[in-house]
Amino acid sequence: MKEMELKYGCNPNQKPSRIYMEDGSDLPIEVLCGRPGYINLLDAFNGWQLVSELKKATGKVAATSFKHVSPAGAAIGLPLTDVEKKIYWVDDMGDLTPMGSAYARARGADRMSSFGDFISLSDTCDVCTAKLVSREVSDGIIAPDYEPEALEILKKKKKGNYCVLKINPDYKPAALEKKQVFGVTFEQGRNELVIDDALFANIVTENKELPQAARDDMAIALITLKYTQSNSVCYVKGGQAIGIGAGQQSRIHCTRLAGSKADNWYLRQSPQVLGLPFKEGIRRADRDNAIDLYMGEDYMDVLADGKWEALFTEKPAVFTAEEKRAWLDGNTDVTLGSDAFFPFGDNIERAFRSGVKYVAQPGGSVRDDNVIEACNSHNMVMCFTGIRLFHH
Repeated sequence: MKEMELKYGCNPNQKPSRIYMEDGSDLPIEVLCGRPGYINLLDAFNGWQLVSELKKATGKVAATSFKHVSPAGAAIGLPLTDVEKKIYWVDDMGDLTPMGSAYARARGADRMSSFGDFISLSDTCDVCTAKLVSREVSDGIIAPDYEPEALEILKKKKKGNYCVLKINPDYKPAALEKKQVFGVTFEQGRNELVIDDALFANIVTENKELPQAARDDMAIALITLKYTQSNSVCYVKGGQAIGIGAGQQSRIHCTRLAGSKADNWYLRQSPQVLGLPFKEGIRRADRDNAIDLYMGEDYMDVLADGKWEALFTEKPAVFTAEEKRAWLDGNTDVTLGSDAFFPFGDNIERAFRSGVKYVAQPGGSVRDDNVIEACNSHNMVMCFTGIRLFHH
């Protein structure tokens, strides 16, 4: 297939729409089910690049959950703890395969943002992963291959209209990439930067102890940022992104947004949230929405009389600010990556409140000394990579 006609572009009024290869060669994808849209394909191609690089950097299978051309979550295939299985709603699935674990982590880190996602897998979609996908609200999936039974499971989703794409893993894009804006053609060299341990050699803080697990998390953070709309900041722990702040004009707003998502990820593991007495039959999306409200400032939207009765068998106690802060203080050894330098130490202070111990950023600000001082005051380890990772 050399070109594919699409229903419309970013919006229904943007017609005609298609994808094609300028050199006349075949497209690197095959549509196995459904009909992809313009934004679906942007998510699919960006997501595929992300998981391919995660696999190369860590040696483990990887998955990402994309929404509107930025990842909502990304992870490698490490085993889940019992608590993680509960907060990702997979505790009824038994032992997961590495690919299933990667997707459960990628989808579960920020379930609110992942609602209606496009999934990318670094390796063959197995039956375990397909069963997980079948239970979630999702627009589509891209992978290099599918087990026959897994493909049949996915083909039943959305009444047979679920988008399933198979990508040629050997496809290599041209060294130059182009796009048009306002009728003007932009051309640049593809960002072929390889992210590996060599980027983390320049440790500028007093604390220089950087264990391999933190190096892996740094690689996950930076690879995720490489395909996240800038400005962007990513918090990572235990092989998965736990908070991504994308597309903010101010870096401190990126840090706050990503930090609040990382906080919510950890708060979901608290006894107060795990013990919420949901009624039988409450849908996953409704549970996710209720938990998000319960943990936030608008908790009375689910705890007010006349409202809690629709969700819970009994009225939950308020999760107080003091209780939340005490629980969050237990989140440690988090890694943070930034796609460009931190101009002020306030980013570090905010990151510290979300358990950040390790930082990877380009460096090069006129206030680098202030940022280093902030890290030293909290005994953090910070690397200057010397590499910016803007993505637009």
